[in-house]
Amino acid sequence: MSPAELKSILSAGLLSFPVTDFDEQGEFYAKGYAERLQWLAPFGATVLFAAGGTGEFFSLEPREYSSIIKTAVDTCHGVVPILAGAGGPTRVAISYAQEAERLGAKGVLLLPHYLAEASQEGVAQHVDQVCKSVKIGVIVYNRNLCRLQAHHLERLADNNPNLIGYKDGLGDIELMVSIRRRLGTRFSYLGGLPTAEVYAAAYKAMGVPVYSSAVFNFIPKTAMEFYQAVANDDHLTQNRLLDTFFLPFIEIRNKSAGYAVSLIKAGAKITGHGAGPVRAPLTDLKPTEMDQLALLIEKSGVQ
Repeated sequence: MSPAELKSILSAGLLSFPVTDFDEQGEFYAKGYAERLQWLAPFGATVLFAAGGTGEFFSLEPREYSSIIKTAVDTCHGVVPILAGAGGPTRVAISYAQEAERLGAKGVLLLPHYLAEASQEGVAQHVDQVCKSVKIGVIVYNRNLCRLQAHHLERLADNNPNLIGYKDGLGDIELMVSIRRRLGTRFSYLGGLPTAEVYAAAYKAMGVPVYSSAVFNFIPKTAMEFYQAVANDDHLTQNRLLDTFFLPFIEIRNKSAGYAVSLIKAGAKITGHGAGPVRAPLTDLKPTEMDQLALLIEKSGVQ
């Protein structure tokens, strides 16, 4: 798949990031992960991201990473494209991106680096080096310390034909509009804020109709229903699901830092598709919070 073909695929549809399965000892559980992908793939996501943020990329080590990407590529071959997360220090990010390319991933989502401080010019150099290390398509993820401006992205796009996508996890409307207006059709644009459904209609109005759904991991039918409601400007369905599920869901998510991932694994467990615990530094939900989520899923009628 060429970067241009990947860009076209990413310009419409719902995306998702499968959680990564761990066994009782906290080791990668390939069989469970393959079964998860087989279950999720038919629900209609345009692309699945292996070892992404919701897949706990930040807690994986290199051998596990290779196993995760290979399992995803082999399981979903011919069914749904697999993109791989990559990140960390520049040379580490390059090695992950090259390994993803070797294993057959169709593209890379470049997650933020992990320096405590860095200039945006330095971040742009980081992105440039990763893009130049592979031939497959790359999507840059503006989040946390990665806050590239429109002029940075324009220069990076000019110098790297395989930089085909921009994902926004900042929620800075002024910046998002400036990037969308300046780069035009050069990129595919993805909404990437936690619980992206809450922002989906607003981002669509800004020319960003595609987003990644974390709840697709445990209520894929509802995730697709919400996406179709946004695509069709069905505000009645959007508001019903926002009021009955997504806004109460966010109240639980906001109880602790890191629950944007922990809550998804909890939902998967409650709905019969458990993926094991999260890894440190994340923490699993407390028993009372698990009960709250279970009751919310039951009362809201999500599927």
